[in-house]
Amino acid sequence: MDPSLAEALGAAIAWIDANAAVVGHAFSAAMLVLFEVMRRRFVLRAPAPAPAAPAPRIEAPKAPAPAPQPAVAAPVAVAVPPSPPAPEPIAAPPLAPVRPEAAPRPLRERLARTREALLGGLGRVLGTRRVDEGVLEELEALLFSADLGVRTAESLLETVRKQASGGDADAVRRVLREAILERLRKVEPAQGAPGLGGPLEARPHVILVLGVNGSGKTTTIGKLAARYREAGHQVVLGAGDTFRAAAAEQLQIWGERSGCEVVAGAPGGDPAAVAFDTVKAAKARGADVAIVDTAGRLQTKAPLMEELGKIARVIGRELPGAPHETLLVLDANTGQNALSQARLFTEVAPVSGIALTKLDGTAKGGVIVGLADEFGIPVRWVGVGEGAADLREFRADDFVEALFAS
Repeated sequence: MDPSLAEALGAAIAWIDANAAVVGHAFSAAMLVLFEVMRRRFVLRAPAPAPAAPAPRIEAPKAPAPAPQPAVAAPVAVAVPPSPPAPEPIAAPPLAPVRPEAAPRPLRERLARTREALLGGLGRVLGTRRVDEGVLEELEALLFSADLGVRTAESLLETVRKQASGGDADAVRRVLREAILERLRKVEPAQGAPGLGGPLEARPHVILVLGVNGSGKTTTIGKLAARYREAGHQVVLGAGDTFRAAAAEQLQIWGERSGCEVVAGAPGGDPAAVAFDTVKAAKARGADVAIVDTAGRLQTKAPLMEELGKIARVIGRELPGAPHETLLVLDANTGQNALSQARLFTEVAPVSGIALTKLDGTAKGGVIVGLADEFGIPVRWVGVGEGAADLREFRADDFVEALFAS
């Protein structure tokens, strides 16, 4: 061996002997590093447990594939049943005619309070007694309190005196029934409302609606529009009550519910201009019916006549012969005050029909007999509830049958 190489080898061995502890630590550290590298390469590549909650997955750059290793069994996946599908949103119903109820409540139920006021009192007055002057005096007070009106109450009392004197309660009830039916048949329309049983002679058929605030005028217009829409007619509504706050908005709601166009003007504007625009729009769209609301203020006779006259004139200029109906809406709750309203409006406008509302919630429904007896104007409609089906065409036989039902 080369002496210099041997000398160097000896020096290295001597150094290792002198630094054995340092060399051992270095060797141990190297082995630890090698072990950690191997653990990261092979152990950490095994599938990790699924996270408890979904989270965005961040993947590190892939390392070179290691040498083939024995297969490691993958964790057994637990099947999770799929979540039920979310319910589909329920679409809002389209704007369509408000259809009447399939089975409206019987009219006799709706007239229960009026029936009790008239016939319930009759039973208390008569009992088992026979009709004499004392009974007639009590009967007179009863008829006056039934909101029939003074003229009608006196007329009915005279009929009972002539036809039922000496009779019992059943005889009085029979005479009253026939007398009331006779009066109501005089105001029963000869045929159904135009377009709802009767012929629709004009297109558009224009209906001008009158009545004081609170009578149910705008609601009656909405229900009437729904009835026409159900019958397949195209309807345009005119918000001619430009003075009452929210009157146009209320009519607009009914128009949306029944699928009718609503023509409105500026608050406080000219109602005649709204009526004109309504008829013009109805003509342009080929509508079958136009219904025009009016302001419901109780005014002195001259201004009211002037306003209603102006509305009728401008409608007639746009469509000769219109309005074809002038409908007066009266609230049965007002009792004999409805007679006063009818008297005022018939003096200033050519009223051709009456709609009597809110009959289901009042004991004053007897006013319909007074209206028929005093004015002789056809009673077109009676309102006996909130729904569109509760605006019913008036039939004298049906009304009296319900009024005298046991």
